[in-house]
Amino acid sequence: MTFAAAPAQAATPTVMKTPAPAAAPAAAPASAKAIAKQKIKDPAQFAAFDKIVSHESGWNPSATNSSSGAYGLVQALPGSKMASAGADWKTNPETQIEWGLKYMNDRYGSPTGAWAHWQANGWY
Repeated sequence: MTFAAAPAQAATPTVMKTPAPAAAPAAAPASAKAIAKQKIKDPAQFAAFDKIVSHESGWNPSATNSSSGAYGLVQALPGSKMASAGADWKTNPETQIEWGLKYMNDRYGSPTGAWAHWQANGWY
């Protein structure tokens, strides 16, 4: 007895609906993180920077602490300090990253030094 194979059925394409974009720039955290990864070549330093920014702002360049007024990706206090890295500090994640890296390097020696301080104190 032989059996004939059943005819192959064509795959039905699935239509995936993409949600409407959020009012705030939804891609901002991902693009800010990509900018930081490009600037910070050492994986350990990037990981430390990522942990700090994730805790401080969730990679939101417009994050504002309502009680202290700290602003941006790295929660600079006052946020206007970041003007030393560029006049576009309020809106440009790259400017905020450059300022944050300089701050971490100047004050703690590196992002890993800043992260060690953050872990010990809950702030940097």
